[in-house]
Amino acid sequence: MRVFVTGATGFVGSAVVQELLGAGHPVIGLVRSDAGAKALAATGAEVHRGDVQDLESLKRGAAAADAVIHTAFIHDFSKFKESCEIDRLAITALGEACAGSSRPLIVTSGTGLLPPGPATEDDAPLPGGMPRVATEEAAAAVAERGVNVSVMRLPPSVHGDGDHGFVPMLIGMAREKGVSAYIGEGRNHWGAVHRLDAARLYRLALEKNAGLRRYHATAEEGVPFKEIATVIGKRLGVPVVSKSPEEAKAHFTWFAHFAAMDCLASSAKTRAATGWTPSGPGLIEDIDRPEYFR
Repeated sequence: MRVFVTGATGFVGSAVVQELLGAGHPVIGLVRSDAGAKALAATGAEVHRGDVQDLESLKRGAAAADAVIHTAFIHDFSKFKESCEIDRLAITALGEACAGSSRPLIVTSGTGLLPPGPATEDDAPLPGGMPRVATEEAAAAVAERGVNVSVMRLPPSVHGDGDHGFVPMLIGMAREKGVSAYIGEGRNHWGAVHRLDAARLYRLALEKNAGLRRYHATAEEGVPFKEIATVIGKRLGVPVVSKSPEEAKAHFTWFAHFAAMDCLASSAKTRAATGWTPSGPGLIEDIDRPEYFR
């Protein structure tokens, strides 16, 4: 299949591109910059210039492909709601390009939207939850128009070399404040997956076309937050401390919601439908390396 990948030079998207190319699938990758175009071309993928706010470029890329994997997202948490609405428009545009065909469209969401778990692939997002629910609302809307769309739910930590997500944010806070913190007893959980395992699942979901509307890319259902904080404290040589919910608001500021998230999610149905067997290191093993603290 010729696959159009948005976010093709991102942390997850670049791994998806390599996974697809390695399996013999030609790739058209969406890139914004000259540097991104050069990096993508070096992989052997075809460069498609544009971005997630250029809806016509999205439609052209999707129209030129046999399948679409949408991993792009604007990770500006100061404008998170706006970024989620941009994602809604992007998915709508991609859906319009795929309408009237059986071409698969896979869009990216998160398990953090789900009710207390372990949540399964059958669970819908909590009503009135995080703004990121716009992604799944958009997917549902294009599905109603007959588009062959599915949602890939990533856990809070997609880890591996080059990570610039939640764990590096926690490391930065611990460096700045001189302590590595958790909330209460630190028993809330973050699901996790290595980026290469996640990339493999995108490919399998595309190839198997198993009929699932939702896939869970959770290699680990949930890692206790205190264990994450403990590794960070050990590596930085700073105290590991508990914060009350009120203290957490001051310590974590805008990140307090994510630090408190108890996000357990099963991937049993995903594994049964696709044959996915994660093989990468677990979160604690992976982050307990010098690479994460450079």
